[in-house]
Amino acid sequence: MKLRILCLLSALALLLAGCAEPNGAAAPPETPAATSSPLVGPVHEPPWFATYRVVDHYDSCCMLLAENDGGPGAVYSLGAGDLDLDAPILDGDLINVYFEMTLESYPAQFGGLAKVEHTDTERDDRCGLYLQVLEDLWAVDPGLNTGLTQLGVDLSGVTDLSEAEKSAVAWRFGELHGIVPLEATWEELAEEGYIDAEQLTWKENGCLFTISGSAEDGFEAEKWASGLGAYFFLDCTARQASDGTWTYEVGAEAIS
Repeated sequence: MKLRILCLLSALALLLAGCAEPNGAAAPPETPAATSSPLVGPVHEPPWFATYRVVDHYDSCCMLLAENDGGPGAVYSLGAGDLDLDAPILDGDLINVYFEMTLESYPAQFGGLAKVEHTDTERDDRCGLYLQVLEDLWAVDPGLNTGLTQLGVDLSGVTDLSEAEKSAVAWRFGELHGIVPLEATWEELAEEGYIDAEQLTWKENGCLFTISGSAEDGFEAEKWASGLGAYFFLDCTARQASDGTWTYEVGAEAIS
């Protein structure tokens, strides 16, 4: 099944330490023995480093990350308040994180955090764009998503986010509304028993938020509570500013 249920269990307090490096992580390159930097060592010894997209800030020092080009669920939480950063970290930045291990929580956390640095990559906050679309869709016709006990998020049709970025956006959207999201399509939710496919209703009080398309080529978004309760953003167009942020316009809106 493709259904990915991102469950935040109370057992996360145990935070089991995982010693394996994450997907895509690499050890710093081998350097001459005379080098004494604490961030440099023989290949395959910690600290590891990997590259992450900054998806959203929780506050001034904590942020949600998606592993660069990572797969589903490659979502991390970073608290960098005590590090000497070379420049402020903004949503949409690509950063390198040096660490000794990851903790098996969700989102995952870093153990032995050593350093965070910027990459020579231009900022691109399209994760923030899609989070804003979801928030705007939440705000219209609020009766469709009042008192939810189940929240579906389907970003499978978004073509310009990595799988990790999709998971991070879905997680953050659910977190902002106090609900652990179900990252799934309508068909997957019906197959898993969340939606009654014949009656076209959720079996509990649920709503599915879906976005498809891309920032460059245009996209559409909808929220679906039942066959008689849905809201649509159609023919949406987006524009990126010089600072890497995005704004968008809705071409038309529709209800059912």
